[in-house]
Amino acid sequence: MLFRLDDVHKSYGAHEVLDGVTFQVNPGERVGLVGRNGAGKTTIFRLLTSTEEADRGEVILVRGLRLGVLDQEPQLSGALSVREEAVSVFTELISMEDEMERLEHEMADQGETLEEVMHEYADLRHQYEMSGGFTFRAKADAVIAGLGFRQQEFSKPTDQLSGGQKARLQLAKLLLAEPDLLLLDEPTNHLDVDAVEWLENFLSEYKKAFVIISHDRFLLDRTTTKIIEIDGGRANVYTGNYTAYIKQREERRREQAREYEQQQELISRTEEFIRRNIAGQKTKQAKSRRNMLERMERVEAVREEKTGNFDFQSVARAGDNVLAVGDLSLGYATPLASGLRFLIRRGERLGIIGPNGSGKTTFLKTINGDLEPLAGGYTWGANVEIEYFDQELSTLDLSVTVIEEMAAVAPRAMPGELRNYLARFLFTGDDVYKSVAALSGGEKSRLALAKLIHSRANVLILDEPTNHLDIPSREALEAALAQYPGTIITVSHDRYFLDKIATEILHFASGAATYHTGSYSDYHEQRARMESEKEAQKAKKRTSPVAARPRKAQERRRLIEEIEKDIAALESESRALDEKLSNPAPEWGTAEYAELSNQQSEISARLEKLYEEWETTAHEANA
Repeated sequence: MLFRLDDVHKSYGAHEVLDGVTFQVNPGERVGLVGRNGAGKTTIFRLLTSTEEADRGEVILVRGLRLGVLDQEPQLSGALSVREEAVSVFTELISMEDEMERLEHEMADQGETLEEVMHEYADLRHQYEMSGGFTFRAKADAVIAGLGFRQQEFSKPTDQLSGGQKARLQLAKLLLAEPDLLLLDEPTNHLDVDAVEWLENFLSEYKKAFVIISHDRFLLDRTTTKIIEIDGGRANVYTGNYTAYIKQREERRREQAREYEQQQELISRTEEFIRRNIAGQKTKQAKSRRNMLERMERVEAVREEKTGNFDFQSVARAGDNVLAVGDLSLGYATPLASGLRFLIRRGERLGIIGPNGSGKTTFLKTINGDLEPLAGGYTWGANVEIEYFDQELSTLDLSVTVIEEMAAVAPRAMPGELRNYLARFLFTGDDVYKSVAALSGGEKSRLALAKLIHSRANVLILDEPTNHLDIPSREALEAALAQYPGTIITVSHDRYFLDKIATEILHFASGAATYHTGSYSDYHEQRARMESEKEAQKAKKRTSPVAARPRKAQERRRLIEEIEKDIAALESESRALDEKLSNPAPEWGTAEYAELSNQQSEISARLEKLYEEWETTAHEANA
């Protein structure tokens, strides 16, 4: 066990968030913590980190647990570069380097204690190597690159980073520290699709435990083996990934509904028997049944989830060709992407993906008329009516109330009609009189979508429409967009959303954009197949395949054997040097010891290259 919550209760004022939560996480488990916004997921993290205390119940952590938490407000030094900040988590290795440097200076004195110092140095160097001392900086570079930092940004001072970059650097530090338990609260915020895929691969290979709160259902599907759902203040535990959880949850809900109905029928029959017989000849039986009812553990009715009703109304029919893009170049002072050329037809749903800063939102602003093209152009088709969903939600007036904001786009609607319409988006009761400025991110998104849907436009331009929405609200939006009869152009990092909605994918990268037919999964398979074909082409010989294949296989086998012999020889030589360094001769001085240390470093570097060469050659041989 790493930690356990046992009958934990937590309230904020009169609002009870956790009502007897009980669950346990064990070493090596990969846990997804899911539930509606406000269900108590982040509260559980605060209890585990002692930021807050439970009202009652126990929060038990195993003694000595190394806990790694992804804070919402990154704390960085500001004086270090990106690479230096990432490497700073390896405090023990850096301390070893400082100590080895001190010992090297001490050995130079050639005093009576030289042999003792050399022994100490040899032991420390061996420990340094075994702890990853020769590779930790390369590992740090790989992680910050995987999370989207470019090579030229490695030396950038952290006080010059944007908020999103600071969040990514904090995540990199957390992953590099490799604590016993990772607590990740929405780690994909500020990550583009490539970085999210890198994070998925990292977590899939992570040897220790983690608990992750995320609205990214693809990420949960590909990394978790256990789902804990917080619902109604209680914890429900499911085995498997997110897809398995959905199936099990529905089965549980159906079974609970059957048990509830059966129990209600039993209660109704028993109460009728008691009513008819409590004062008659069967009064003893009636009292016995009444006692049974009082002791009966009641099955709860299935909780009906409140989700927004994003159903679209009918829209006017646009022409067959909705948007024609011809040799479009877009950006500001310099182009972000050039040579865009494609056609969107009525009813198609274009999903746009790519790294941060590659031009996705700039493309939307360009075709919406907010930015002028740098070159080329685009043409909207006949009878097109456009509505734009801005991820910054800048179309909302923060100075008015929710109902006033809705009335601005529906001036002829009566107050009762507006209230009924807003209730479909979970604005009920006095919620409609809240100031727009006081709304949460999710509430603002729902209000912006309410305005969008009311417009009945036949073309929707959506920039990250699922941001701030919890999973049930995302599913409701997906279901509505699936039935929407118009055309959709959407930027999104939510791959699950894109898989449900997109019929084409536009991928921005390296100053250009490529067009692919099919869903996100289709695009991902196409890209993997293309990369595999490229690798296969590289592996082919330029001579006749029939004549070359046997010789190539033989050459590879011989090469692998030669590499393995070299590795064995160097490993043997390394062990011999370790033995010498651990047991130096009495007559040795600093020069002899330094020479052997340099030899060991050279052998380590050569071995690392040979391991890489062996892996590459073996992969080609099996291709």
